[in-house]
Amino acid sequence: MVNGRSWFAESIATFCLVFFGPLSVVMAAAAFGTGLTIEGIIMISIGHGAAIGLMVYAFGHVSGAHINPAVTIAMLVTRRIGIKDGIGYIVFQIIGAIIAAFSLKTILPELGAKVNYGTQGGPSALLNNSAMSGFAVEVILTFFLVTVIFMTAVHKKAAAGMHGIAIGGMIFLLHLVGVPLTGASMNPARTLGPAIASGYWDFHWIYWAGPIIGAIIAGLIMNYVFVKKAETEKSA
Repeated sequence: MVNGRSWFAESIATFCLVFFGPLSVVMAAAAFGTGLTIEGIIMISIGHGAAIGLMVYAFGHVSGAHINPAVTIAMLVTRRIGIKDGIGYIVFQIIGAIIAAFSLKTILPELGAKVNYGTQGGPSALLNNSAMSGFAVEVILTFFLVTVIFMTAVHKKAAAGMHGIAIGGMIFLLHLVGVPLTGASMNPARTLGPAIASGYWDFHWIYWAGPIIGAIIAGLIMNYVFVKKAETEKSA
């Protein structure tokens, strides 16, 4: 059954991420400069981790709080969500992301433009600006994000009520190490909204291909090696 409320929930939750996440990037640049600083990286990591963790608690019981087309694709591949709902989730996630990015652009046009409204800048000099290295980083980061999602929010034996903290905490960790490397997207909608608002498309493909491939690999492994086994044991 198609659930319009779930689609709308995904749009709101994704708006939250793509507004407050890039806003933390803009504020970090304003406070600490546009270069990589420890304070700026921590601020950005907290901004993204808190937005995701809180939205998981706010809308997890409504839509599952995917907030990410890559996560939704992993749920589609493992048959955790139907095709119609999956398409609806992705469309509304992208809508929420675009509205959020243009809201930020309207509120902070000059400050935001300095950092392309939070658009990830591609593989950094630490990766020798290598597209393949950036792609690999996004695959690995998203693999572990989706691993935590399946093992804390989907697994039937996971500790109750801890999924928001675990997922938000993982987002914090992945940004802490990933921002200096690729900007740490792990989410095509998170990159797409600011890219449309800023017109910055350099290396854009890695923020689609990397997260989607990483999410599918993690979803298949976690679902069929761990989650399904627990469901079988419970029903036995």
